[in-house]
Amino acid sequence: LSEVERGGLSVITSIDLSLQEEVEKMVAEEVEANAYLNIGNGASLITTPSSGDILAMVGSKNYFDEENDGNVNLTTALRQPGSAIKVVTYSLALSGDYTEATILDDTPLTIHNEGGPSYTPVNYDGAYHGRVPLRTAFANSFNVPPVRIAQKLGPKSIKEMGEKMGITSWQGRNNYGVSITLGGLEVRMIDMATAYGVIANGGNRVDLNPILSVKDSFGKTIYEKDPISIPVLDEGVAFIISDILADNNARSGAFGTNSILNIPGARVSVKTGTTDSKRDNWTIGFTPNVVVATWVGNNDNSPLNPALASGITGAAPMWNKIMTYMLDKIGAPSVYVVPANVVKKFCLGQDRYFVKGTENSVNCRAAFGTPSPSPQTN
Repeated sequence: LSEVERGGLSVITSIDLSLQEEVEKMVAEEVEANAYLNIGNGASLITTPSSGDILAMVGSKNYFDEENDGNVNLTTALRQPGSAIKVVTYSLALSGDYTEATILDDTPLTIHNEGGPSYTPVNYDGAYHGRVPLRTAFANSFNVPPVRIAQKLGPKSIKEMGEKMGITSWQGRNNYGVSITLGGLEVRMIDMATAYGVIANGGNRVDLNPILSVKDSFGKTIYEKDPISIPVLDEGVAFIISDILADNNARSGAFGTNSILNIPGARVSVKTGTTDSKRDNWTIGFTPNVVVATWVGNNDNSPLNPALASGITGAAPMWNKIMTYMLDKIGAPSVYVVPANVVKKFCLGQDRYFVKGTENSVNCRAAFGTPSPSPQTN
């Protein structure tokens, strides 16, 4: 540190200054425009998944305004992720016996805890949707199916998968249950960008690191970044997750066909997340080239206006602006290669992707839909 303070080192980072300034403006404008929703602050992080570069890091609407939520970096703060964490649950499920055509139950569920309050997960729209394919449940962010998955696979398995994918803030945490699948454990935006980067990167985790090189006062390079890519997820699973999150038709039940999550002319995967009492609102999306994470909320954790609609207001418009800007700046791949271990099969009324070997594990002629839901407890 003393050498840095004396001006002896030259440090090159991956931050794109012009992009940083542009995103700072976008975050500030969106927070101001959404003040009527009791949104007091916002943050955004832009990364390159293949290298772990941080291109822009905006931790608050105005970091230097100390009197109004300044000097806080929300990209490194602990916040609840809401449904944005479901990418971990479904990565675990699809790595096991589940496929995108597996039928999941979105029917009433109450979990009784000995000596504690019971837990009844509810959907964002307040309704239940019966028996639905995993693709539909994930794309529309239904809450009951991932809780049932957590019951079956175990909260510990979800935690372990999250840590593999880069959620460092979960390490050492012991007090959690099935609510981990809906965002019950706090995370940092930098970790969420890493985890979503795994999916963007075909199943390989590259930890974020904005330092490209360090030279001493003589111009000698004493550090040069050499990104390490760690395989943590099957390439086919990562492809199917990204395909589900890019399917505008699949999520239309919850968000409509013309939602702000859809960027015309580009295949962009995206997921929203809103916590209980609407204290945190996230939108995180990616292409193979870039991850854009956005968050809005309040530093003091006070709730947002109940009128906030995830995927329509809040973090989603900010995400759309930033991602559209990035697509204009760096472009999006025009061709998406289906991994060699993924097969396409007509199943439950549409073409679906399966990891090779799982395509016959599902009854593709099975009926699904909304039965008369009866409360289930366990």
